[in-house]
Amino acid sequence: MTSDAQTVPSPVADVVRRRLARPAPATPGFWLAAILVTGIGLLLRMVNLSHPKETIFDEVYYANEAWDLLQHGVEWNPEDSTPQYVVHPPLGKWMIGLGEQIFGYNSFGWRIAAVTVGVVSILLIVLAARKLFRSTLLAATAGLLMSLDGMHFVLSRAALLDIFLMFWIVVAFYFLVLDREHRRAQWLRVLETGGDPDHPRLGIPWYRLACAVSLGLAAGVKWSALWYILLFAALTVVFEASARRTAGARHPVHTAITSDGRWVLVFGALILVTYLATWTGWFASDDGYFRHWYAQTNGLPHDRLIDPLVNLWHYHQEAYGFHTQLDEKHPYQSWPWMWLLLGRPVSMYVNTDGPCDATSCVSQILMLGTPVLWWSFLPALVALGWLAIARRDGRAWLIMACALAGILPWFQSMPSHRTMFAFYALPAEPFLVLAVVYVLGAIIGPPRHVDPTSDRRLIGAIVAGTYVSLVAVCFAYFYPIYAAVDITNAEWLSRMWLGSRWM
Repeated sequence: MTSDAQTVPSPVADVVRRRLARPAPATPGFWLAAILVTGIGLLLRMVNLSHPKETIFDEVYYANEAWDLLQHGVEWNPEDSTPQYVVHPPLGKWMIGLGEQIFGYNSFGWRIAAVTVGVVSILLIVLAARKLFRSTLLAATAGLLMSLDGMHFVLSRAALLDIFLMFWIVVAFYFLVLDREHRRAQWLRVLETGGDPDHPRLGIPWYRLACAVSLGLAAGVKWSALWYILLFAALTVVFEASARRTAGARHPVHTAITSDGRWVLVFGALILVTYLATWTGWFASDDGYFRHWYAQTNGLPHDRLIDPLVNLWHYHQEAYGFHTQLDEKHPYQSWPWMWLLLGRPVSMYVNTDGPCDATSCVSQILMLGTPVLWWSFLPALVALGWLAIARRDGRAWLIMACALAGILPWFQSMPSHRTMFAFYALPAEPFLVLAVVYVLGAIIGPPRHVDPTSDRRLIGAIVAGTYVSLVAVCFAYFYPIYAAVDITNAEWLSRMWLGSRWM
């Protein structure tokens, strides 16, 4: 009798079911909206992608180094046929090199990979926004704002590393959101089948492991992914504790740490293994910089078994020293407090010899965020913080943490006067967009069925629609200096809203 009673599924309270259940499947309308806003981003970024034909800004390094990787497996000095010393991991350059391998060593070839990951990042934010907000309108708005952001647009059309760093962070974030959703659904099944919330059988968290792989790949582009590695590792524990608390576990925080601790270790190990895998070309080569450092330094005839890792560690120490001591002045350097204010954007290309119907004309690529969008980020973060507290909404805290992780750590480098640039904020940009969209959702208000007599949703929709329209108009106005369109000097000056700070 007792045994039979134990096998009967126990009832699950409606509030618990709502908190743990998956959102409704995406509708055809959602997929149509997702394809539309992603298509807008793709079309904008593909137009005249090959212009300028020459390398611009740091493409002079990364486009060439990507080609070196294809030819030698490592970065190379063609002048004297020696390995080149570089201070960033190789994955971003391998991704640039894939485009060069397919389309050749030309401006289209070295930029097409940036377009691809830039557009996919737009789609991923649309998908993640729907998971977070359960709204097709807000998800499409997030994708449209990313499509119309000037900094994202410019870096999606250039062979620089930061768009690839941002891409893998967004991929990791999407898997993190999927992991949260999947694990909560597993908890709901445990409760529905009468399982013990203190000793559940949940299985392998595959999405969490995919998140770890993505973070390892992000670190394989730039080391600044470290802050998202630390944040996302902590968030896996926070999400697990929250699910356990909702499911009725007696000690949710303690059991999340102890029972899921092994997955945290696996998470970290998988990141490390993935990161090391991005150096495969260096490991497989006899010509990589510092590849045989220990043996050569100590007069050994060949490497010991452990020496490849010892040599790579020495390489990392040298590169870390370079980064921490980088204080060379640059005309476009800026401090982190200036980034959201657009205090000093980066000019990537300028040409004053182009044809136009005036005595003087300018063709420029200015790495400048769309001003209406970027100048709304700070107010949105303030509003997001207030809503996070007032609503006790974990989604708001999640977005806030992810946005700040891409900016706040850079403040620690200010006392050393390390050279920094505004585009270092790019990994935070998708989450800053989500912050704006969250606030727009709060302005629009709840669905009409909650209060059919209220006009708030209509008024809120008008306010949100007006804002998005202003962002679109602003992007269109600045498009000539995002895409190197020939304009008159007067037209160029009219876009220098902050005067010499933008020149």
